[in-house]
Amino acid sequence: MRREIFAGSAVAVLMLTTAACGSSDNYGGKAPAVQPVGDSKQVGSGYGDPYGSGSGAAPAGAADKSGPAGELKVSEIQGLGSGVTDSAGITLYRFDKDTPKPPKSNCEGDCAAAWPAVAANDASVSAGIDSALLGSVERSDGTKQLTLAGWPVYRYAKDVKAGDALGEGVGGTWHVLGPGGKPAGAGKGAGAGAEKEKEEKPAAEAKGGELTAVQNPELGTLVEDAEGKTLYRFDKDSAWPMKIGCVDACTDTWKPAKPVDKNKVSGIAPELIGKVKRPDGTEQLTIDCWPVYSFTGDKEPGDTTGHNNKGLWFAITDKGKKAKVVG
Repeated sequence: MRREIFAGSAVAVLMLTTAACGSSDNYGGKAPAVQPVGDSKQVGSGYGDPYGSGSGAAPAGAADKSGPAGELKVSEIQGLGSGVTDSAGITLYRFDKDTPKPPKSNCEGDCAAAWPAVAANDASVSAGIDSALLGSVERSDGTKQLTLAGWPVYRYAKDVKAGDALGEGVGGTWHVLGPGGKPAGAGKGAGAGAEKEKEEKPAAEAKGGELTAVQNPELGTLVEDAEGKTLYRFDKDSAWPMKIGCVDACTDTWKPAKPVDKNKVSGIAPELIGKVKRPDGTEQLTIDCWPVYSFTGDKEPGDTTGHNNKGLWFAITDKGKKAKVVG
């Protein structure tokens, strides 16, 4: 049967290679005609489960990650200098999107699964930490979280033994906690060794991931790229079947996000990560089969100025859904 393709069409339907997006149930028993690039296998590592254990279960000892810190200690963190650990030597962290004055945690939901809040009770300090800096903040669930110099304190689910500091730099917003509440190494250049280590790593790896789920206090759990830019989905695109509605001049404002390695995502189920081939032959990131974009109007990491733009563009959540509209 002959098909006609109209060059002036605003929506380009893209032919792809597998059937991971959509199922026979959605197409009256027939496989969808438009499918994503790549395979549909789930990756057994990363953040399909929040602990990156590959089994869907937390690693040994992860259940205790939200327990009291006991005696806070100053420990030498490789490449960073002095950082704060709990009584068991587990590294403690702070989140740049929290606030110290007044103390407030902006890490909830899935974020809190990856970054368990440290309970405030029974905390003390050893030499090198001022006990006057200890405090607490009430979380949304009513529990009390430990603070240091006003900053809420966390552990990282992927740190499994004393001395691990795998959370340093994740999303560009998570840092090992220094003895005075600042990020470890802040103001000291973190030493030549740390700079050399960063130079040897690709930029996305140095930040801890190519995609990161972050908690926005108004919009919920959003997705940011390695540069901290909020990612968006477009109502004139389609996920089932996959279609691209943003072409030509549209891409001057809304930049198609590049595909990422499923193993380098934090807080997003890797099986939701895919890619689609655009009309110009380039490949674009998809989340739950939705093509994903960044917005040129966002100037600073974490900006969400593109959300609800013209009632068509919405910040995308870690599940591939549209973030809620506030107000």
